[in-house]
Amino acid sequence: MIVEDQQATAAFLLDPASYGAAGAVEAIETHISRIFLTGERAYKMKRAVKLPYVDFSAPALRLTACEKEVELNSRTAPGLYLGVRRITRQADGKLAFDGTGQMVDAAIEMVRFDQSKLLDRMATAGELTPGLMTAVARMIVGYHRAAPTIHNGSGSSNMAGVLDINEAGFATSHVFAKAEVTSFAEAFRTTLARHSGLLDRREAAGKIRRCHGDLHLRNICLFDGEPRLFDCIEFNDQIASIDVLYDLAFLLMDLWHRGFPQFANLVMNRYLDEADDEDGFILLPFFMAVRAAVRAHVTATQVAEGSADSDKLTAEARSYFELARSFLQETPPRLVAIGGFSGSGKTTVAEALAAHVGVPPGARIVESDRIRKAMHGVPAETRLPNKAYRPEVSDRVYREMAWRAGLILSEGRSVVADAVFDRSADRDRIEKAARDRGVAVAGFWLEADPLVLWQRVSGRKGGPSDATIDILSRQLQRNATQATWRKINADRKLVDIVEELRGLSENDTAKTLRTAS
Repeated sequence: MIVEDQQATAAFLLDPASYGAAGAVEAIETHISRIFLTGERAYKMKRAVKLPYVDFSAPALRLTACEKEVELNSRTAPGLYLGVRRITRQADGKLAFDGTGQMVDAAIEMVRFDQSKLLDRMATAGELTPGLMTAVARMIVGYHRAAPTIHNGSGSSNMAGVLDINEAGFATSHVFAKAEVTSFAEAFRTTLARHSGLLDRREAAGKIRRCHGDLHLRNICLFDGEPRLFDCIEFNDQIASIDVLYDLAFLLMDLWHRGFPQFANLVMNRYLDEADDEDGFILLPFFMAVRAAVRAHVTATQVAEGSADSDKLTAEARSYFELARSFLQETPPRLVAIGGFSGSGKTTVAEALAAHVGVPPGARIVESDRIRKAMHGVPAETRLPNKAYRPEVSDRVYREMAWRAGLILSEGRSVVADAVFDRSADRDRIEKAARDRGVAVAGFWLEADPLVLWQRVSGRKGGPSDATIDILSRQLQRNATQATWRKINADRKLVDIVEELRGLSENDTAKTLRTAS
């Protein structure tokens, strides 16, 4: 009876006459929902499924879920969610919106937005930009700051609950062999045990909040010109009451899986810059692995339900499974320090390189310009007065860089340090932060023709750097020597510079490991 009722509801929502419309209705399916697009509206119904993590098996349960979805998502996407429509059966047996007969189902009414403005489609179209992803990261920081804090068990037990759900999900599918699922689960439990102390400390510090829970590219859209979160987890508070960085990790994993490691690294760095949540950086590979495992078992569940695209879904589930395993693999930390005069492209190179240094989502970028702005309590794009660049202030900035780099390296994660580094004391300090911890360090000095530097500095718009032509002229007059750092020609394509730095820094790491052994 449930199947027949849902089929009737779907047919009703697929019929243009139900809305008094003439054009065809477009339908989109997910593993737990169906969306119907007509005119300027979208209607979303819950599928009558009962899974380990969700129960939509009865009309009343689906109505409650719809009401909660509207309540929660209206906070992050105001104007997008319009309300809940009850679907009732009339005396003549026909279905209607909000009639007087028995309720058989419910649907959420939304404003229909341009589907090309979904970030997953923008990613496919090659339309994601650093500026957009920076705005997304800042939007998520604001959302997490306002999210209610949840204290309902330790941080480690919270993640153990997620692993329990994952293991139950894998048990319902036959895509993966039992032996590999067992080994997979053991790897997760081992990693969880290693991080349990930090997870518990984060819970005590209020890092577990009522989050979005399903924060990937398809659930972010451009609405009224701004990135907005929508379609959060409304059906299971346990799934959504999580560490804020586990929430972020879904987006990072999604970007990585789609082949955008640079954007994953950028979002991570911009988020941590804004959120002041540095201690959780070490957890991100584990969190990303768990997110990939979630996608693996959810996709495998669709195969078990007899989807027509079973071969494609099986391959997709397998890709997430293998990605999760790769995220759990540890590599030695390393430090890559990038120096050069203003206009040499240090920040551009650092941001392109960082995704390829260390374990996913890549290295934490420790950047002098952003640290200086943070010290003065202003956004990165705000121009500082000349007094903020006095020698004693710059000395504080470089000391802070070395301290941050040392902290991250001591936790087993990698760093890309980005600053002018034209003073030997600053270069020695950042190198010492790595060598004191037995970590490989590679220092590079970007060189470009002075005319190129002047052109770049004079044409620069926005960003954290306050460099001017006068500042560049003073740098050139000092004529710093970089005897210990490799000189890199910066008058080339970015991809060529990054490829050279990757090779050189990886060789340095290999030499350090051979020496240590």
